[in-house]
Amino acid sequence: MTPEEHAKEQTLGGVYAFVAYFLWGFMPLYFLQLAPTGPWEVVAWRVLLSLVFCALLLTVTRTWPKLIAILRNKRLVFWTIIAGLLIYVNWQVFLIGILTGRVVEGSLGYFINPIVTVLLGVLVLKEEVRRAQWFAIGFAALAVIVIIVGYGTFPWVALTLAASFGTYGLVKKQIGPSVDAISGLTLESLWLVPIAVGQLIVVAATTGITMGQSGAAHTWLLLAAGAVTAIPLLFFAAGARRAPLVVIGLLQFVAPVMQFITGVWIMHEPMPLERWIGFGLVWVALVILMADSIRHARRPVIAPTT
Repeated sequence: MTPEEHAKEQTLGGVYAFVAYFLWGFMPLYFLQLAPTGPWEVVAWRVLLSLVFCALLLTVTRTWPKLIAILRNKRLVFWTIIAGLLIYVNWQVFLIGILTGRVVEGSLGYFINPIVTVLLGVLVLKEEVRRAQWFAIGFAALAVIVIIVGYGTFPWVALTLAASFGTYGLVKKQIGPSVDAISGLTLESLWLVPIAVGQLIVVAATTGITMGQSGAAHTWLLLAAGAVTAIPLLFFAAGARRAPLVVIGLLQFVAPVMQFITGVWIMHEPMPLERWIGFGLVWVALVILMADSIRHARRPVIAPTT
């Protein structure tokens, strides 16, 4: 690959990653259209329909052999089970947050996520942390304290989203390139089928299933949950393989910014001074973290020639 081709691939990767984060940014608006379907039913359909959508993709792309090869590896099967459980927690809490008027708090979780990733690198992977990264972690911790004390509520939605998605990323790092995006989401959805079916049984016995009960438009929107889940992930996988890590790191804030705008200016969620201060501290932490990442990324890189 020539340097020009390498640069073109990196640019294309940045575009793919931006599309992924842009679509993720619209997620709250999509899920809000699914009312009166509750978060437990939505997640159940999301799991089942993601599995169907991925099965169709595996058939069209003729990549079933890749999936079968993964199933023969006990280590990969174990990690995909863990990944499935983590993404389930993330999906469920995300839906609970959106459908109970906590879109802003959900955006806070994804703002904090990069800092949680650094912290996990220290605690689990024993990575060395630079001084600027410690400052970022400190500002994020202070932000949580300000929100708890000043705003008078524990931001459990934000912290659970950050912890679950950060740990999910750590598990994906353990899996590495051995599991492609389609096979990974297929297996993660597959392991969650018993949970999804159990949730639908409970919903049917309590509030009642809403699929097909609220008009054709609502039904089609709910049926689209599988595609809505899988498509951004596939764009992200294509982007992550091509774009530099710093570009991916900067673009990851597109989604929480859009979610924050949705919560404040579209949903009109309350933003008292204490909450603005908390978010401000998190944004300061992210500026420190990103500036440090960019500074350390400015090293001579020789483009691959093969």
